[in-house]
Amino acid sequence: MKRLLALAALLLIAPVLAAGQQRHPEPAAPAQASASRAPAVNARPAATASDYRLGAGDKLRIEVYKEPQLSQSLQVRPDGKITMPLIGDLPAVELTPIELRDRIADALREYVTNPVVTVIVVEALASNIYVMGEVAKPGPIPLQGPMTALQAIAVAGGFKDFANTKDIRILRRHRTGVETIKFNYREAIRGNGTPIYLRAGDTVIVP
Repeated sequence: MKRLLALAALLLIAPVLAAGQQRHPEPAAPAQASASRAPAVNARPAATASDYRLGAGDKLRIEVYKEPQLSQSLQVRPDGKITMPLIGDLPAVELTPIELRDRIADALREYVTNPVVTVIVVEALASNIYVMGEVAKPGPIPLQGPMTALQAIAVAGGFKDFANTKDIRILRRHRTGVETIKFNYREAIRGNGTPIYLRAGDTVIVP
């Protein structure tokens, strides 16, 4: 009987002890503490491909080395321009981040000796590209950063059985007309040629 009473008492006390341990957790190890200070995933640049073309609405972070008063977080305006201290307005739309970096650096040379400029696309404005024809899910695809023709076809669910993967066409509208860019899927998956990065409004046609 005494053993049964002792066992019952132990079963009653055990949850209380466990709750007390939960209220007083062990201090985190140094490795865990340092991990908690790691930057958030969404703080990474949204667009890093060198062929990505800037569009109206894109949010940029422009850093000028050792010139904090010139470093800016800004957005490409609907007219396609940005405004920088000392420089004023600069066209940005349809430029790559590297091209914009070089233009800013050239403009700053009048005021800063050997300026070192970095342009980061923090957030790209959602736009659409279109994949049509012999794919599983034809229709619009949001373009929120760099996307190749190969990636767009994957997002569209891949090809149907009778798709002609050697004669894909990308239609790209310019102010002066429509450009047709040929794309060979089989060559692309072998790593041949330069990846084709899509722009807002592009239409990929799979015959």
